[in-house]
Amino acid sequence: MQAEPRLVDQFGRVATDLRISLTDRCSLRCTYCMPAEGMQWIASDDLLSGEEIISLAQIFIGLGVRSIRLTGGEPLLYRDLSGLIKELAQCTPRPELSLTTNGISLADSAVDLVDAGLDRINISVDTLDRDTFTRLTRRNRLEDVLLGVAAAAKAGLAPLKINSVLQRGINLDEAPALLEWALSNGYQLRFIEHMPLDAQHDWRKEEMVTAEEIQEVLGTHFVLRPAEVARGHAPAEEYDVLDGPGRDTWPVLPPRVGIIASVTRPFCRDCDRLRLTSDGQLRTCLFANSETDLRDLLRSGASVEAVEETILAAVAGKQAGHGINNVGFLQPIRPMSAIGG
Repeated sequence: MQAEPRLVDQFGRVATDLRISLTDRCSLRCTYCMPAEGMQWIASDDLLSGEEIISLAQIFIGLGVRSIRLTGGEPLLYRDLSGLIKELAQCTPRPELSLTTNGISLADSAVDLVDAGLDRINISVDTLDRDTFTRLTRRNRLEDVLLGVAAAAKAGLAPLKINSVLQRGINLDEAPALLEWALSNGYQLRFIEHMPLDAQHDWRKEEMVTAEEIQEVLGTHFVLRPAEVARGHAPAEEYDVLDGPGRDTWPVLPPRVGIIASVTRPFCRDCDRLRLTSDGQLRTCLFANSETDLRDLLRSGASVEAVEETILAAVAGKQAGHGINNVGFLQPIRPMSAIGG
């Protein structure tokens, strides 16, 4: 008999997915995420240790979490990522383990990560043009990213998902080329609306590329139709790609593309996610301006039961939605790199 869900909020949503940020540091400086210089990193003493991550993960699993995604910053910068994944895979019951990465050092680590127990991966690829990549990320590392994507696919990480953020005047016109590349290689591409989580607080809704615009740009080259699949808790709206450039080379059927419209088409009422920052703060919403400190609670010697009670209370108070489209919305003080995706 399946146990009654415990991570239930006041609106009846059940949390089963935990995002654990391993570091706020990153090997890129994407313009929509970080400034070129001047970031204030979390002090090393404030970061959760590997042992603390495993302890908290097991507590969350005991409360009903069934999938764990490791994020950052850039999680591949974590000193012993394979070792951590191996320990997480030994938790009971074993959670599904996934990773979100920029892929820069993935070519050297993909096989080790799979051997350790990694099940799935998401890799950020915003452009296939070297000059545009350098402009977007302030680093000339596109070749390394593409080698990492290929290595992940070869290592058997499937479905391999590609995340792309489009910006007007920079890479919006590349959307069809990105989709053709993904389809021809059997990758699952998801376009993501630019969210107000940049460290600079420069985000402006009127400048953001919307889901509707993405569909229009893709429609100039591809024939799309809403996929007849249950979305469930998935953040992406999926579309079947009925026709388009390179149709005969697409290895995965049915070919699909996803759009994550967090801003213009919020999916908050179906959210099943919680986030644990690299310094041990529990966030019940990506856009929350409040956190619950689990690190100091753990370090004070609190019992498992006390930690559980704190988590349950925080989840029970989860807000109805992010409120981005409300007049009084305030962007989180922490940027995405410090929160974890």
